[in-house]
Amino acid sequence: MNLRRDVFQAIADPTRRAILLLLASQSLTAGAIASNFDTARPTVSKHLQILTECELLKQEQTGREIHYHLNPSKMKEIADFIEPFRQMWDDRFNKLESIMKNYQSKK
Repeated sequence: MNLRRDVFQAIADPTRRAILLLLASQSLTAGAIASNFDTARPTVSKHLQILTECELLKQEQTGREIHYHLNPSKMKEIADFIEPFRQMWDDRFNKLESIMKNYQSKK
C-alpha cells in the first residue's frame, strides 16, 4: 500500500513549519536551512523531501546548488481550506464581544 502524504500531514510537524517560515522571505539551500536547526543534516533533508513531495516547496538548481523556496499556490490551498473556519471563529468572537458589551452596559 502506497500512502501519499498530504499538506496537512506535512505541516503537522513543528520542524517543517519552521522550515516554511524560514523560506517565507527567501530561498535557501539545504545546508543553509540545516544550519538553523540542532538536528542532523539528513533529518532536515528528510523534512525537505516531505515538503517537496507535498509540493509546499519547489526546488531550483543553480549550478551545483539546489535552492528551496515556497510554492505559493500550494500555500494558498491551505489558506483557502482554513478560511471558512477562521471566519466562523471571527463571527463567534464578534457575537461574544457584543454580548459582553451588552452585559457591561446593563451593570
